[in-house]
Formats: sequence, structure tokens, C-alpha cells
Amino acid sequence: MSEHNPESKPWYKSIPHAVTMLFGIIVLVTILTYILPAGTYERVLVGEKIVVVPDSYNTITPTPVNILNMFKAIPLGFKDAVPVIFIVLAGAIMFGFMEKSKAVENSVGTLVKNLGLKNKNLILVIMTFIYGFLGVAVGYENNIAMVPIAAVLSLAIGGDLILAAGISVGAMTIGFGLSPINPYTVGTGHQLAQLPMFSGALLRSVLCFTALSIMAYYNVRYFKKISLYPEKSLGKGLDVSGMTLSKPIQDYRVSGNNWMVISIFIIGLLVILYGVFNLKWYVNELSAIFLMVALLCGIVSRMDATTMSETVLKAVSVAAPGAFMVGYATSIKVLLEMGNIGDTISYNLSLMLQDLPLYASAISMSISQTIINFFIPSGSGQALATLPVMLPLGESLGLTRQITILAFQIGDGLSNLINPTLGGLIAMLSMCRVPIDRWIRFIFPVFITLMIIAFLALIVAVAINYN
Repeated sequence: MSEHNPESKPWYKSIPHAVTMLFGIIVLVTILTYILPAGTYERVLVGEKIVVVPDSYNTITPTPVNILNMFKAIPLGFKDAVPVIFIVLAGAIMFGFMEKSKAVENSVGTLVKNLGLKNKNLILVIMTFIYGFLGVAVGYENNIAMVPIAAVLSLAIGGDLILAAGISVGAMTIGFGLSPINPYTVGTGHQLAQLPMFSGALLRSVLCFTALSIMAYYNVRYFKKISLYPEKSLGKGLDVSGMTLSKPIQDYRVSGNNWMVISIFIIGLLVILYGVFNLKWYVNELSAIFLMVALLCGIVSRMDATTMSETVLKAVSVAAPGAFMVGYATSIKVLLEMGNIGDTISYNLSLMLQDLPLYASAISMSISQTIINFFIPSGSGQALATLPVMLPLGESLGLTRQITILAFQIGDGLSNLINPTLGGLIAMLSMCRVPIDRWIRFIFPVFITLMIIAFLALIVAVAINYN
């Protein structure tokens, strides 16, 4: 009887598939171009950045998107997202070569053997904070190559790919989003507000550490649940080929060839860090380094040309769905530009903040930034588009500029955890083969908990006149 009971259906299957979810957003944005007035802010060039001029919003001739342009926005989205799409493929190719050499499997197996299977929870906590630190100090997409390592580690200790995403993607998203030294959100905000760069770091650091602690706790809690009740795993049915350990833990050791592959990988990461911080490298340069690392790993592993070619195509086939989703999600940004309603949404949200009580205005400002983030999924882009409006509005409400920037950082940074339009999130989830719909089911309780804690931090900030 139970097999005919609709309640026996796995609960994560009750939400739409990722492709369906994004198509629904595409249709919604298209409809909004017929409902919302088209409008724009004036923008000026300040240094090397284009910044919105406060109080310059004006409506323009409506530009509703017809059905042809709605579908045309999809290939245009892929065109805009080419660098991020390719870094997904390049990262997968690099990991494909490392996986073929057995360097990752042997390294993770040896690590687990040395730490001991009795310390699984400690491994989870340590790795969550390591990935969180990478998000704080290194960035977001810059860490994409580290995600598959978490997948191998999670499976090695008896977890699943959802747990792997929690360890890596969840921790890095939180670390990056709440980082006290985030150059894209806090740095840009402080420049616009004419505040000392990365000032007010203590409160942000406490909030970031607290959020990572909650992520670590949730990862351990989920791991315990699926260990006791495997049928409750959200990762059931996901492809784990090439990521599982192939022999007993006690048999693992790192060979000389493995050390060479690992050394090439580490040198590649160091080159990337130097390029990002000193040469202003971004995803195209990172993709190039990933491909160079892949080639060198193939050479030192003595792969012939045919094996290398087959490894490339196998890696691309695995990464293709995630790469597709990155371009697909970017089409939403294209639709907003076609319909000229992005600025309209920002303007009307700012109007709703007026006349609110002091504490409520700080929280509402953060909520408005959360909403805007689904339409402008770029930290620096959102800062440049909204903070020139929000900073003077906040001061008129009695909020310091530091509080306004904190509210913006919380709204932007934490909503990245559940944002299906954020290409970087989709790209990193694809590296551990987790679809966005299952990810949202896993991470949503964490998101709600963190937002409540962040709102408490905002209340404290207002109470102490954070400046």
C-alpha cells in the first residue's frame, strides 16, 4: 500500500527541477517587463568604475520583451557567460587528469587513514573552516578547483555529494559573502562611502566566524542523519563515478608520481593567487592555468595522447550540465537589460524603506538587497548600482554609512547561498555534481538561520552606532 502513497515520494523531488525553476524565473521577468515601468538611473565614470547618480531615476519609453526576445535572451546569456562557462569545463578537465592519475584518491585516502575514521566529525569541522577561510581570503570562483577534493573526501568518510557541497560551496559562499576583507562588496562599498578600507572589521569577523560555525554544525548534523538513515540522503542517485575510493583505507599511500601531480596542482594554485592579487587576473587567466596544470599532470603521469584526449572529453561530458546552467541563468540578466526594469526594481525597493523605524529600516535595507541580488547577481555590480542610492537614504533614516554597507553585505552575501541566477554558485555546485534544486533543499534552513543571526548583528550595529 505504501508504494502507492504519494507521501512515499522522496520529498526533495517535490520542488521543480533546476531547468524548470530557471525557466519559470525567465517567464516571470518577461511578464514583469509588461507590468513594471521601464526606467534608468544616470551613471557616471568615477575612476575605472561606472557609478549610479543618486536621485537621477527617470522612467523611459517601455521596452517590453516579446516571446521571440525571451528565447533570444538565452543564447545571449550564454554569450555573456562564456568566461564562467569555460572555467567550469577547464576546472573539470584539470580534475579529470588528477583523478586519472589517482593523485586525489590516494591523497584523500591517506589523509583519512592518518586522521582515523573515528575522527570523521572533526574532519568535517576542520574542512568546513578551511574552505571558509579560502572564501574569506582568496575569493569565490577563484576556488572552483578545490570543490572536487571535498567530494572525494566526503565520499571517503561515508558522506554524499550534498555534504561535499556543504563542506566546500556552503563554507566558501559564507566566507566570501561575509568576509571582512571582501574587495567586491566591502571594498567597493567603503570606496563609495569614503570610509577607511575594510574598517569595522571586528563585527564582520565575529559574524563571519559565527556563520561558519553554524555551517560546520549543520554539516556534522546532516552527516550523522544520513549515517543513521541512508534513505534520507539528498544525494541519492547523483553520479559519483571517479570520486569514490576504490580500495580499503588501510591500503592507501601517496606515490612519488602522486606527489609530483599534487606539487603541480599546488604550484598552479600559488600562481593563481599571485595573479589574482598582483596582476588582476580573473576567470580567463584561471582557466588557462587549469589547462596548463591538466597538461602537466598528464605528462608526468605518462599518459599517451589518446588517453589524454579521452580524459578531456570524459571530463567535459561530466561538467556539461553545470556549464549549461551557468549560461542559462545569465539569460535572466539579459532580460532585465532588455526590459530596462532592473533600476526600476532597485528604485521602488528604496522608496519602501522611507519612513520606517530605525531598526526596521536597517533590516529592511538588507532584505531589499537580498531581493535585488536575484536580479543583479554580482557583488561589485550590485554595490555600484544600489549603494549610491542607499547610502544617502540610510543617512536620512539615521543609519551610519557603515551600517548601510553591512546591511548590503548581509543581503548580498547570504542570499548567494540560494541564488539560482548566480553563475559562480551554479559553477561550483556542478564541480561536485549537485543540482541547484537539491542544494536549495539542503541549504535553506542554514540560510534562514544565518539571516536571523545577521539581523541580530544589524540590531547590535544600530544600537552601538556602528561606524
